[in-house]
Amino acid sequence: MREIVHIQAGQCGNQIGTKFWEVISDEHGIDPAGGYAGDSALQLERINVYYNESSSQKYVPRAVLVDLEPGTMDSVRSGPFGQLFRPDNFIFEGTEELTFFFMRTAVSSH
Repeated sequence: MREIVHIQAGQCGNQIGTKFWEVISDEHGIDPAGGYAGDSALQLERINVYYNESSSQKYVPRAVLVDLEPGTMDSVRSGPFGQLFRPDNFIFEGTEELTFFFMRTAVSSH
């Protein structure tokens, strides 16, 4: 069985990716906290393609969420499936200062 690591980058990537996890979780019977709430053994078939099972019987997405803007990551965390992700799924969080620095550098180079 193959395992997939799902990478979400930027605001658009994280918004689309969050919806992806909502749909995949629904298909596999995973509730927003990562617990199995399904009613069919078929839902658990190949669940390890997208999820790791924790020692507490919770399913955690095999995902990497990347963004420089903290607001995007905050909206994922506070969304309906925000509890699904572990804190170390979120990487490269910057500050708004870093985002503005990047924009200022990009504009001044033209």
